[in-house]
Parts: sequence; structure tokens; C-alpha cells
Amino acid sequence: MSSVDTVPTDAELAASLDGDFTSRYADVNGVVLHHVTGGHGEPVILLGGWPQTWWQFRKVLPDLARRYQVTAVDLRGMGGSAKPESGYDKQTMAGDIAALIGHLGHRSAFVAGHDIGASVGYHLAASRPATVRRLVTLDLGVPDASWLDIPMLPASDEQVAALTRGRGGYPWWFAFNQLHGLPEQLLTGRFRHLIDWLCGHMLVDQASIEEDARRIYARAYDSPDAIRAGNGWYRTMRQDIADLATYAPVTTPILTLAGESSYPMLRQQMGPDKGTDIQVVKVNNSDHYLPEERPDIVVEELIKFFG
Repeated sequence: MSSVDTVPTDAELAASLDGDFTSRYADVNGVVLHHVTGGHGEPVILLGGWPQTWWQFRKVLPDLARRYQVTAVDLRGMGGSAKPESGYDKQTMAGDIAALIGHLGHRSAFVAGHDIGASVGYHLAASRPATVRRLVTLDLGVPDASWLDIPMLPASDEQVAALTRGRGGYPWWFAFNQLHGLPEQLLTGRFRHLIDWLCGHMLVDQASIEEDARRIYARAYDSPDAIRAGNGWYRTMRQDIADLATYAPVTTPILTLAGESSYPMLRQQMGPDKGTDIQVVKVNNSDHYLPEERPDIVVEELIKFFG
């Protein structure tokens, strides 16, 4: 099916989950954020990544809702949230989440973020430590100065061979998403092609992101504004790296869950310069999209870490 097919609304998707989930909007920090909340107990905030929406947590939300009040957020620029022209640096986006935590009636929360959401979560813990009780980052830590040295071309013959076989996540999109205008021209109405490429190269089990989910993500990013906003998360990375250099190592306990291909890099990246209490755990039989490919492990590790 094409990416322009009709997909369920966020309210319909939320209602389809066990746990009495509802789709809501919050006007915080000068931006309107869409979020889905359900369950009862201590607060857990889930932050997603590119190019997905809050729906990427569909497989973990019901189990978490049995123990916590859990909120999955569309970040600034994502899904049902507003897509302003600016504010995509992670300090500003961290401010969005801090304000949302307050809007939900909490002083602090457990936070877990995947991909871009992991970076937002780290900046939140670093810049507003009182708001984060514990932090989990899923297959990303936080972009640092080493990211400025990512090569333009694949770094090895093995990486070239993997890409030829349709495997491997060589991040060509880091550069592509810096461009202004061209991504919108190439991808508007065609975003499903990119969704399928990323799934093909960065999933062990292709069926773990099913047809309906791929349609939902493609529809969410199929417009010029959505493409521009998602690319904004990448265009601010030099600023994010500069901001990172102003932080002391985070004292909030951090757990990083890493897919098989990311584990060596994340084990090195999430060192003492990032925090005083960091664990990096390898998730076997998985690649990048952990909440969808290994929801069982994600739920187990979150509950064990959050308590």
C-alpha cells in the first residue's frame, strides 16, 4: 500500500491499546506537544526517534501501564506535535519535555528515549537533572564531538558489502538531512520508500515493524513540513555537540540498551565523560529499533532499572 493510504488517527490508535490510553495535547514551552498517556503509578516518559512517532512504543506501552503512568510523546516536529521553524536543538527540546512533565502534574519522571529521543533525554538529565529520576537510552547515547568525524564514505569494505546486501546502517541521512528544500522535493508523498530502506537495513526481523506501522510512519512524514521538521533534529547537531561540552558528567543513573551492531560504539561512547553511573547492555537478536524488535527485553530492562 502507498504511504498516502488512510491510517487510523492518534486517538484511534491510543484507544486500541490495553491500559486505558488517551491521546492528548499540551501547550508547553511555546510549542504544542501531542502525547498518549495511560496506566497508573510513578511517571514514565517515552521519547521516540526519526522517522517514527509515539506509535513505535505500542508494544511496550500496555505492559508498562500495569506498573506506571506512562506517556509516549511526539517530540517537537514529530507526528501530531507542532512543527515550528526553529527550536530543534536538544536543549530546547529538553525544555519541552521538562515543561510537559510539569504539565502532567509531576516534579520528575523516569525517562526513556530511542534514537533522537535518547539525545533529548540525555540533554534533559544534563541541563535539568531534578526532572529525571533515571534515564534509559535506546540504541543511542548522545551525539558528541566524535560525530564530527563520521566519514562521508563507508569506512570499510565490510560496510560496503553489507550495504550491497541490503544490510547495515551507514548513516548517509545525517548529511542528506542537512539539505534545505531538496529532501522535501524528493520525499513528499514518497516517504514510504525511506521507511522500508531503513527497516531493511536496520532490523534483524523485518516482521517486527509490520505493514500498518510502516504506513503510519510514512503518512506522518509525507508532507514538506514534516520532512523539514524531522530534518531539523539533524541540522542542530553541531549546536547539540557544543552544548554537550558545557555539561558536567550526568549524575543521574543511566542505562543504555544497544542493538548488536551499535553495542561496540555505544560501550565506548557512554563513558565516564557522559556520566558517573552508566550501564551499557547488549540486546541480542536486534538492531536499531529495539522497542519494536525486542519489546520483551525493553520492558524487562526498564522495569528492573526503574523499579
